[in-house]
Amino acid sequence: MLNAESMLLVHGRIFDGTDEEVIPDGAIWVEGDEIRRVGSMDQFDDVDENVPRIDLGGRFVMPGMTEAHSHLSYFNASSLQDLDMNCTAEATTIYAVENARTMLRCGYTSANSFGSLHAVDVAVRNAINSGVAPGPRYVACGRDVLGTGGMVDWNPDHLQLGMDGLALLADNPWEVRKVIRSVRKSGADTVKVYLDGEGMIESDLPGELSYTQEEADAAVDEGHRRSLRMLCHARSADAVIQAMKAGFDVIGHANYLNDEALERMREQRHRIFVSPAIHWQVGLYENGAQFGFSHDVLDSMGYKEEMVETIASVGKMKAAGIRVLPGGDFGLAWTPHGTYARDLQNFVEMFGYTPRETLVAATRDAGALVDFGGKVGTLEAGKFADIVVVDGDPLTDITVMQDLDKITTVIKGGKIFHNTLPSGPRFDLGAKPGMSAGEKENVLASAQ
Repeated sequence: MLNAESMLLVHGRIFDGTDEEVIPDGAIWVEGDEIRRVGSMDQFDDVDENVPRIDLGGRFVMPGMTEAHSHLSYFNASSLQDLDMNCTAEATTIYAVENARTMLRCGYTSANSFGSLHAVDVAVRNAINSGVAPGPRYVACGRDVLGTGGMVDWNPDHLQLGMDGLALLADNPWEVRKVIRSVRKSGADTVKVYLDGEGMIESDLPGELSYTQEEADAAVDEGHRRSLRMLCHARSADAVIQAMKAGFDVIGHANYLNDEALERMREQRHRIFVSPAIHWQVGLYENGAQFGFSHDVLDSMGYKEEMVETIASVGKMKAAGIRVLPGGDFGLAWTPHGTYARDLQNFVEMFGYTPRETLVAATRDAGALVDFGGKVGTLEAGKFADIVVVDGDPLTDITVMQDLDKITTVIKGGKIFHNTLPSGPRFDLGAKPGMSAGEKENVLASAQ
């Protein structure tokens, strides 16, 4: 990793994330952790010749992306039991550190968590911020909050297993306030609340509201009083309406919308964000058979209908000016870590976004979600120097972002974390120094 006081990236095709035209032969002047100037090559004649130059060779340059629906503490699990019962907090943390490295290597310099096991998110965020571990700028979520019988309250009562790491159960407004205070005490930045269910959970199906409006209102009021951003799982129109009435900031899924839900979202479009996480369903159809979810099984559970409805809902939200963000619920067995850019393809092929609109959503708009003082998401003077160099043209073929060999350079805060260009120092985040595969396996086994 290189931490230069100043450097000049030259001869790049610069997409700055603001939806302006690409600069065909441009440069970016980085000083410390910020961008000092962005523009065409002829605007940098005054830069001292002693400032190191890195020649990008005409490659595509863009802001670092933000993964808007991430689960660093999930480790490609195939069941709720895997997350809650089959792995210790210690092993989960090891996996999360590894996932953070992977996410940064893929060109995601920021991420918004949509749920954490234990307080792993907080620990990993702190490790990243202190330089102990490489990873994206991370907005850390606390444990999920839900009522009895809610989506991830999976274990039968007779087992008496409790909910140690996956969720905090709370019924009635004052219990809800108490667990949100607990999340704040743990050091989290956000709270995720389940407002309805999921097709795989018979005790809480989509459209079956998990909370009353009074409980949802209490959750948001307490969270906002404690300066927490409030996220929710809301698949149905009724859940989205409940979320809008309560004042949630980020809506996960929004698969089904009616006129009232859409209008409430349109009215609040300047403050809310939506993450459809469509790759949950796409990944199930592509990879689910090996985990017992054949197409026939998935169809019987309503997932095909849900995908059709989601495509229609996203079209309506896009037309209403609502910020819809890529982020595919990665961290499950059918949505494995490292495949984040597949959701960019979903936006183009399923939602009808152009590649340019998709990249703007993944950079500028998703950057507004995580915020970080308004300093991420675009390549502009005064913003953090979070920069990705691509050997290809994602404005023509968005799938190039899935080829790690094409992600040649990843810079976060002016530090080069990955670089395979002929020009500049060479770093490879994929090398994973310090622990062989066998050693890692032994460490994880001992932790479990």
